[in-house]
Amino acid sequence: MAADRDLEMEDMNLNMDRDMKGELEEEKEMREDRGGKDPLKNKKVHRVVSKWMLPEKVRRTYLERANCLPPPVFIISISLAELAVFIYYAVWKPQKQWITLDIGILESPFIYSPEKREQAWRFISYMLVHAGVQHLVGNLIMQLVLGIPLEMVHKGLRVGLVYLAGVTAGSLASSIFDPLRYLVGASGGVYALMGGYFMNVLVNFREMIPALGIVRLLIIILIILSDMGFALYRRFFVPANGSPVSFAAHIAGGFAGMSIGYTVFSCFDQALLKDPRFWIAIAAYFACVLFAVFFNIFLSPAN
Repeated sequence: MAADRDLEMEDMNLNMDRDMKGELEEEKEMREDRGGKDPLKNKKVHRVVSKWMLPEKVRRTYLERANCLPPPVFIISISLAELAVFIYYAVWKPQKQWITLDIGILESPFIYSPEKREQAWRFISYMLVHAGVQHLVGNLIMQLVLGIPLEMVHKGLRVGLVYLAGVTAGSLASSIFDPLRYLVGASGGVYALMGGYFMNVLVNFREMIPALGIVRLLIIILIILSDMGFALYRRFFVPANGSPVSFAAHIAGGFAGMSIGYTVFSCFDQALLKDPRFWIAIAAYFACVLFAVFFNIFLSPAN
């Protein structure tokens, strides 16, 4: 009996030694992570992103598989393209459009023009051209601040789908509700990102820490009001020597975000193609697209 007890004591001591070694190894790894020796293991940035972008029930899943591969290429690439086009027209091909849109830029092959609607690429490429520094900087700040964290969580394919859905919805809505006006800027895509994020925060408000939830909603509302104010100014109070620009893209992009964007951003840990909400949103979106195409071919005053 004494021998058996001695064996049991030895087994317990061995197990305790193993547990102590395991704890020491874990502490060592945590210290290395905090020291920044292995940036791929350092989840501090991902924790902050998860608190702002995801409801509490899926944060753990995100943190378990969080990485920066691939990096947020889509939003950064789109932003660089928009900046490059602006520099081309403002610096290399001066049109005096640093602050406001000038007549010269309306000849760009990228801008949406009601007289050239048969050039279908203009329904998307207009996002590359901006009315001036204010317009460009505002869109870049909004899409980088919101788009990069969204792309870190949902990856470029989903964010690109929402962004381009907003851009396309913006130009088609403008061709219907403001058919004789030109259209420039990436506001349709930016508002789609904001619309999807806004709905996600609204639906999961209780899970996203109430105080921070209120702050997020107030920030979004403030940005929307300031940007819509500028858009309305460009539309109704443009100088006599300028050209008024449509603002319908803002509203249409927001609705695209609140439908397609919400379903995409709320399916973080689910297969998007298996979610019936996604297909309902896509069906409604394409029904609107078909109506807009029919309107532009047969009913538009621009004809």
